[in-house]
Amino acid sequence: MDSKSLLAPPAPIRTSVTLLLVSSHPDSPSTDLEDLSPSSTSPDHSPLSLHVPLSPTAKSLGGDTLRSRAESFNSTAETSRSRANSFNSRAETARSRGNSDLTTLRSRFEGDDWTTEEALRPGKTNAKDFEVDDNPFAFSPGQLNKTLNPKSLAAYRALGGILGLEKGLQTDLVAGLSVDETSIPEKVSFEEATSPTGSKKPLDARRIIAQDAIVTDREVKGQFQDRKRVFKDNRLPAKKAVSIWRLFWNAYNDRVLIILTAAAVISLALGIYEAVGQTPAPGEGQSLDWVEGLAIMVAIVIVVLVTGVNDYRREKQFTALNAKKDDRQVKAIRSGKSVMISVFDVMVGDILHLESGDSVPADGVLISGHGVRCDESSATGESDAMKKTGGSEVWQRMIEGTATSKLDPFIISGSKVLEGVGTYLVTSVGVNSSFGKIMMGIQTENEETPLQAKLARMANWIGVLGTSAAGLLFFILLFRFVAGLSGNTDSPAKRGQTFLDILIVAITIIVVAVPEGLPVAVTLALSFATKKMFKENNLVRHLRACETMGNATTICSDKTGTLTQNKMTVVAGLLGTEINFARDLDMNDDDDDTNVLTLPSAFRKMSSTVRNLLLQSVAINSTAFEGEEDGKATYLGSKTETALLTMAKEFLGMGPVAEERAGVEVVQLFPFDSDRKCMGVVIRLGSGSYRLLVKGAAEIMLNHATQELANVSEESLDTVVLSESASNRVAANIEDFATQSLRTIAMLYRDYPQWPPAEASNLEGDRSMAQFEDVFDDMVFLGVVGIQDPLRDGVAYSVKRCQDAGITVRMVTGDNITTASAIARQCGILTGKHVMEGPKFRQLSDDEMDAILPNLQVLARSSPEDKRILVSRLKHLGETVAVTGDGTNDGPALKMADVGFSMGIAGTEVAKEASAIILMDDNFSSIVKAVMWGRSVNDAVSKFLQFQITVNITAVILAFISAVASKEMHSVLSAVQLLWVNLIMDTFAALALATDAPTEKILDRKPTPKRAPLITTNMWKMIIGQAIYQLLVTFVLYFAGYNILGYNDNCLPKYLTQSYLEDCPNLSGLALQTCQVATCSDTMHTELNTMVFNTFVWMQIFNEFNNRRLDNKLNIFEGVLKNYFFIGINCIMVAGQIMIIFVGGKAFQIKRIDGVQWAVCILCALPCLLWAVVLRCIPDKYAAMVFGFVARLWMAVARPIMRILSIVFTPVGKGWAKLSRHVFSPAKRFSRRTAGKVWKKKSADEMVRGKGDAPAADVEAGDASELRHVAPPKTPPQQQQQQASAGFGLQPPPITLTTAS
Repeated sequence: MDSKSLLAPPAPIRTSVTLLLVSSHPDSPSTDLEDLSPSSTSPDHSPLSLHVPLSPTAKSLGGDTLRSRAESFNSTAETSRSRANSFNSRAETARSRGNSDLTTLRSRFEGDDWTTEEALRPGKTNAKDFEVDDNPFAFSPGQLNKTLNPKSLAAYRALGGILGLEKGLQTDLVAGLSVDETSIPEKVSFEEATSPTGSKKPLDARRIIAQDAIVTDREVKGQFQDRKRVFKDNRLPAKKAVSIWRLFWNAYNDRVLIILTAAAVISLALGIYEAVGQTPAPGEGQSLDWVEGLAIMVAIVIVVLVTGVNDYRREKQFTALNAKKDDRQVKAIRSGKSVMISVFDVMVGDILHLESGDSVPADGVLISGHGVRCDESSATGESDAMKKTGGSEVWQRMIEGTATSKLDPFIISGSKVLEGVGTYLVTSVGVNSSFGKIMMGIQTENEETPLQAKLARMANWIGVLGTSAAGLLFFILLFRFVAGLSGNTDSPAKRGQTFLDILIVAITIIVVAVPEGLPVAVTLALSFATKKMFKENNLVRHLRACETMGNATTICSDKTGTLTQNKMTVVAGLLGTEINFARDLDMNDDDDDTNVLTLPSAFRKMSSTVRNLLLQSVAINSTAFEGEEDGKATYLGSKTETALLTMAKEFLGMGPVAEERAGVEVVQLFPFDSDRKCMGVVIRLGSGSYRLLVKGAAEIMLNHATQELANVSEESLDTVVLSESASNRVAANIEDFATQSLRTIAMLYRDYPQWPPAEASNLEGDRSMAQFEDVFDDMVFLGVVGIQDPLRDGVAYSVKRCQDAGITVRMVTGDNITTASAIARQCGILTGKHVMEGPKFRQLSDDEMDAILPNLQVLARSSPEDKRILVSRLKHLGETVAVTGDGTNDGPALKMADVGFSMGIAGTEVAKEASAIILMDDNFSSIVKAVMWGRSVNDAVSKFLQFQITVNITAVILAFISAVASKEMHSVLSAVQLLWVNLIMDTFAALALATDAPTEKILDRKPTPKRAPLITTNMWKMIIGQAIYQLLVTFVLYFAGYNILGYNDNCLPKYLTQSYLEDCPNLSGLALQTCQVATCSDTMHTELNTMVFNTFVWMQIFNEFNNRRLDNKLNIFEGVLKNYFFIGINCIMVAGQIMIIFVGGKAFQIKRIDGVQWAVCILCALPCLLWAVVLRCIPDKYAAMVFGFVARLWMAVARPIMRILSIVFTPVGKGWAKLSRHVFSPAKRFSRRTAGKVWKKKSADEMVRGKGDAPAADVEAGDASELRHVAPPKTPPQQQQQQASAGFGLQPPPITLTTAS
């Protein structure tokens, strides 16, 4: 049959597929279906994907042959037809089913009887996706999406199969897109793409693209512009950023601030009325009470503006971080070469590589592959691993009539490749992809970290205490105000203003007492730390990991690539059991052994047959391939495999890998499995027999070898039994290589006359595939190589720093115990003999594990399950565990660990998604940086907490006592002054204290235990000590300042100036003198209050320096010049305070002070630095004893009071509960039922209207499934249950793949 006929689509009909049972009459011609197999037409295959043999053809069943419609296209047999429009038929056609003796069988897959129009019919919700102006491609995004949502073989057939997609998307299944493509000059119609006469050659008829073909390195202007215009790029529209105006509103939308605003507005109104609507009394000037209300409103605006700008800056930082987190590299084929491109640059028509551990970036159709199975649970909810079939084979099966709904060539974005390798054609990207449609509705918000949650709870408690103090103050002042109303001669407006002043002071105390800056401080510290960590090769995916890493107590690290450079080179080996070789003969420790050869000499001793066998073991049994990295040709894939390929290229004469693989038919592939520590491949030989090639961990391979080559120098592959002495000699070489820190890889093979072997069990669902365990036996030993992977620079120092920081470093590796021990000693991890192998470790009981774990330093020959068990037991022992992983199977351990580190270079996408932090350089030293920044975040929060609680205690107590003691019931700190203090506390201090970069000294202390309190004994010592000093100074100034500063002496000579004459206009004599004395007294009082306020603020500025240290060391200025944020913020606070004192005036209720008064303020505030030195000299244990005594004393006093309050208020509470249960609850239930009935009726009406608008013919499976991506405005519970049963309820995956920055 001509290859073009392979593209002929089965005749589209509306009835079920009719299969013919034709009698096996000897005269009846039969069509040999074997001729349809592309595998029999050409030995050439795609150089960039492994050849997939087609499925077995239909065989004779009891003399009758099961035929499909496609088989009758060119048939000369007498055939009965169910349709008159049969193709190329010369047979008589029976028009009537009633006159036919044929048996009609049921359709083999859903939609088999659909026409092209039916298969590609637009849905009601996506009709616009089918309309593209000036489309040079044969298909629209909507037509391509019909293959999915749900998966549709009918749509795949209507699009012409894999070759129809190739032509319609103007791409090449072998060479991929051209890097020089800009616009598409020629348009391809739908009919041209799907027509059998206009299609391209089958894959196996293509010529091999040379791997050294030139690929344009320069940036192409307007690259893929038509593809981007028609199909979009692989980005989701960025989540609509919260506007700065919305952030301003969020900052203002605080209940306390709103109440304060209302009070300020009323105060402003009363002040304006008093100033404008009333005539001042004789001797009094114009009322300026309105200034306070205006000043409060301005202060609120400033607080809101600063908070909003701060939040806006934080949002920008996290948006940039998320963009970096979502970007990754994928392997694509462009212009015939394998290249790494950004996931955002994937285009429709691209050819992408698939391998185990990949996360699929876009929808598509599998071109070819081996054993590809995908986990689509995150995209479709299907929990089973879905086996994928190549698009060519699916098309072939359609032609043969053997296609069933189980065939699945569709690759869904967001799914994970569990096993296998292959290539696939991208058909939908970005918003048009399945995953994109889901993610459009569920773009995630920034997460709340445990520390933020813990601090939010603490902030609530502090707020409750502060609110209680403010409420108590309000009622005390209110009682005094009401009690004095009878003798109050002030005007009603004045009395109203006095009441408002009381209310405003109480509310302002609440504003100050509520530490809303605590969670903000965590966010600022995290945003600053994550940005800095990214520059140091730590990409933080989950913010909680940043703070948790600071308290890590153990690190379970991989060896390869993390502790070593992952630059592997074959430096020694053994061919057969006799020929030793080494790249550097000095590596041989035995000076008497003269049999060690150089690599070229050793390989020259091999016959061409053995050399080809070794070459097959290296080149065919490998998933690495040729590509480009940093503009240079190289091998891409596992570093172990690339080292072997490099050896083969240098010493075995290997050409391009694609050419080596093109002439070999791969029958079955066994991907690398971390449990069995090996990988294998089965190839068909020219003689018709089959060869199994296996390579893996040397000592495991040796256990499965029972034979060896008789002579590697002979052309014949004669084998002999592997003797015990030969086996011991190989084992000794493996041990010798391991002591030199070499990774040992052995190669085995075995020939079989048939595949699968008769004695082997088959894979479930595929009889052509054998179980690996059944064939991996009686192998022939071919050789072993030792691969060197040098230690990374600075690893030993980094391990030592971790150990100094109280962090235990453990090596968890798949290498044998000798190699692992040698590397661990070089790193400084192994200090004794605390080494164990995984198989022994997993056999221990939980108690036995718990007993040895504190001393275990190396776990060799471990599997991912061993790593998971290790992490689980360490966490059970109370450890905070960080673990590294790079493989798909490492996912459970990475998820279970407190902090999972994946490898940015060598890690699979599954491992990266399971991790919390990605090491972009795969370097252990970067983990140490993460520890430092994690501790820095925790320290920043503790510093801010210590600072803010000190200010809270001082400000609330000072305002409370001064207001109660004042005759005017005014606090020494006015409302505007308290708002300025609140701004210092919640914003400026958070910025200043959250931006200290960590130093090496941060690793000189032990980790903080998980259950340690937020406020340590040392912090309480500093908080209470500083609060005592600040209250003592401010109370002395406030209550004794008149006497100390001489204000009670003769006032008039000092203050009798022109300004006071202006304050007492039109007065003379005694009236003038009385007015001047009163004015002088008010001025002195205001000046003294100004000094108290000024001293208080300066004490906070100086105390901010004290809080830069959390330990008892005295150098509080260490590294301060490196923190430009701290310097800048303090300059702003100092400048703001000076400006307030000089120009604040009536707004802040202050008076400008002179130089002597400034000196008094500074000299009173400055000693808080010296007082901190005294506090640090007090041992923490003595402070703990004092705090414990005070706490017990407090409980002794508070417990009886609480009991009395409980006795008094318990009946009240019970009465309220009964009232609520019998009165309020029934009313609430009634209103809820009423609203529910109205809502259900409205929803039902909407459903009826929606159904009435659409014709019944338009309701099809495809349309219904597409509704899963459209969130209805409201869905009744009954409809939710129906949707869940129909598979509508999709659980979104935990990651975002393609979110644009």
